Amino acid sequence: MTISRRTTALAVLAVTSVLSVAACGGGGGTTGGSGNGSTGSAAAGSKGGTVFWLTKRPAEHLDPQRTYIGRDLSIENRLFYRDLVSFPVGKQGEEATKPVADLATDTGQSSEGGKVWKFTLRDGVKWQDGKDITCEDLKYGFSRGFATDVITGGPNYQLGYLDVPNKDGLPTYNGPYKKAAQADFDKAVTCEGKTITYHFNKPWADFPLAIASLRSFSPYRADQDKGDKSNYAVFSSGPYMLQGTWQKGKGGTFVRNTNYDPKTDQTGRKALPDKVVITEGLTNEIINQRLIADSGEDKFAVTDRAIPGSMYSQVDSNPTVKDRSTLVNSPFTDYLLPNFNSDVMKNPKVRQALAMATDKTAYITALGGDKAATPSKSIVNPELPGYQPNPAFTAPDSGDTAAAKKLLEEAGVPLPVKIKYTYSGGTPTSDNSAAALKQGWDKAGFSTTLDPLTDTYYDVIQNPNTKSDVYWGGWGADWPSAATVTAPLFDSVLNGVGTNPKSNGQDYGNYASDTVNKLFNQARNAATTDEANSLYQQADVQLGKDTAYIPLSVTKFYYLHGSGVTGYAQSAASNGYPDLGSIGAKQ
Repeated sequence: MTISRRTTALAVLAVTSVLSVAACGGGGGTTGGSGNGSTGSAAAGSKGGTVFWLTKRPAEHLDPQRTYIGRDLSIENRLFYRDLVSFPVGKQGEEATKPVADLATDTGQSSEGGKVWKFTLRDGVKWQDGKDITCEDLKYGFSRGFATDVITGGPNYQLGYLDVPNKDGLPTYNGPYKKAAQADFDKAVTCEGKTITYHFNKPWADFPLAIASLRSFSPYRADQDKGDKSNYAVFSSGPYMLQGTWQKGKGGTFVRNTNYDPKTDQTGRKALPDKVVITEGLTNEIINQRLIADSGEDKFAVTDRAIPGSMYSQVDSNPTVKDRSTLVNSPFTDYLLPNFNSDVMKNPKVRQALAMATDKTAYITALGGDKAATPSKSIVNPELPGYQPNPAFTAPDSGDTAAAKKLLEEAGVPLPVKIKYTYSGGTPTSDNSAAALKQGWDKAGFSTTLDPLTDTYYDVIQNPNTKSDVYWGGWGADWPSAATVTAPLFDSVLNGVGTNPKSNGQDYGNYASDTVNKLFNQARNAATTDEANSLYQQADVQLGKDTAYIPLSVTKFYYLHGSGVTGYAQSAASNGYPDLGSIGAKQ
């Protein structure tokens, strides 16, 4: 999933191993907090008060089937969208990544070797208007993800798994708006009373993990669906509901949903604050300066924006501030994507030169150094099962401009090679890190124009008609499997590359390879996890040979929170982001 700059269960590997250290008072590679079994301030609080979430990047989607940014997946599940199963609140280690029953009575019953999954809704679960959540709502929500021309931006796993006829690798069913092959969908997803049954074309042992990780499988009421116009509509099934409307770039306020019954919720959502106010459009510097000052409403604030490197000394030299900081490994990696729709990037030697000239060390230094990130050798996080360094990326971490220049000469293109680099910008940190990359590239024979996007980001680069040569990306596994990294990012068939004029899914660089797609299909049908991991590794090797991406860094999260925040935690269930399931405001 995309960094908000996406993931959940990978955090059991990359986050919780560090959290257990953080709970001991900041030993090892962590700082801060007295801990409460996770990170940060200790005692869980009482009900009441207001918690403030301060952020920079606007939410691109609040529609559950379109959400694919880790921060927003976390907020949605804890506040206003419940799922059949969810990750528990307040757990650590392996227990944190075992889904527990939420809307369902259990974590699912599988048969036919994992090809069939059955869940039954528990009694008393309701929408914000008091109507019961039904099996038909679950079925309708699932159906929306097949309307890839309307419900854009979200995960696409269901396209490859549901047992419906396919044509050219895509299901003939195209969602609830056009309803082609509706009868086939109705056979594959069935309702009997409160029980929903999903029929897949191959075993999907990880289906409960997918449900807990994503909002793709959340219920959705057909009478609330306005298609693309529902993007910022929130119709709650959880403990909070949106007060008024969501204002893109500004945020919104969430208040208690009076039709939510905590007796039906076994996930551990504490629902402590009376209100949660989300404020968008603030820079990292402003947010963290306010949290350092710790006055007024900011005492009750949390953020998903890392402490800028320029402020480390203010935090580390002041014990009262440092005690409110946490440093954890995140499940995310940063990477670059040559745009295969760009004329200049169609030349493989140019892509190789770009990779050779990429200065990861300077990039990470601009982000803040080793508290911000470490160099990466693959798009796959090193903590993920099946990880291996990609052998195609042989450049030193600081780049090799001489070797890059030679590759550009071999490419036979006029020098300097003009390129535009589009990235998620608008803060000194992001702009400085982009400038660091530009410096290395330009020394090697490129002439780089920086193109920061300061509003939404992924919805822009998901448009295959966007004109740029290189894109920045951030990604984390949806659950602990390489199947949730390279395949969702580079399977051109499921992403609609070349066939969907409105979206390239998550294949932002518009890459397409029959060889790689074949390996992904073989991996999905592999008999064992080891066999699947081997095939995903082969696919990653080919991606490297094609320079489909350029690895940059493995991200760390160095966060502050206000002194009035109780129950502060960054758990596996929230992909390293503050967990609103446990957080409250001191009374």
